Amino acid sequence: MPAATTTRVDVPSEEFSRYAERIHHVMGLTSRLNVLPFEDETGRAALLAEIFGRPLPPSVRIYPPFYSDYGLNIELGEDTFVNQGCTFGGYGGVQIGARVMIGFATNLISSGHPVPRAERREHLTASAITIEDDVWLGACVTVLPGVTIGEGAVVGAGAIVTKDVAADTLATGPAATPRRALGG
Repeated sequence: MPAATTTRVDVPSEEFSRYAERIHHVMGLTSRLNVLPFEDETGRAALLAEIFGRPLPPSVRIYPPFYSDYGLNIELGEDTFVNQGCTFGGYGGVQIGARVMIGFATNLISSGHPVPRAERREHLTASAITIEDDVWLGACVTVLPGVTIGEGAVVGAGAIVTKDVAADTLATGPAATPRRALGG
C-alpha cells in the first residue's frame, strides 16, 4: 500500500476560510438530519446528498445520528452500511469501498493538527483514509489520517487504527495490532 500524501493548510488563509464556511454549513445539515423521523428516507437521502455534495448510491445505508465536519471528499461504495453515531471527517478524503460495514460510533478522521505546540493553531494537516471492499469496522473504531484498511480486513471494536491494516487481516486492541491472517 502506498504511503498517503499529507497536505497542510495554513489557518489564516483563503482555503481555510472556505473550509470553515463549509463546516458551518454541514453542521447545520447534520443537525437537521439527526432530528428527522427515521421513517423519512426521502428527507434523509436529500440531506445526505447535500452533505456529501452528490447523491449516495441507493444501496448505501447511513443510520442517524451521523456527523461530518466537511462532507465533501467522502466516497461510499455500493452496499455500504454505516451504523448510528458515526463521525466522518472528510477534509483529507475518505474512500470507502463496496460492502463495507461500519459499527456504532466509529470515527473516520482524515485531518488534524501538527504535534509541535507552536504549530498546532497555525496549520491543519490532512491525509486520505482508504477502506477497501468488504471491510468490517466494529463499534467505536477510530481510523486516523493516512490509513488504508485492506480488502476483507476486520478491525475489532474499540481499536484506534494508526497504521495500515493488510487485506484479510483481523486487527484488534487499542492500537489495532494485527493478530492473524484471515485467509480469503
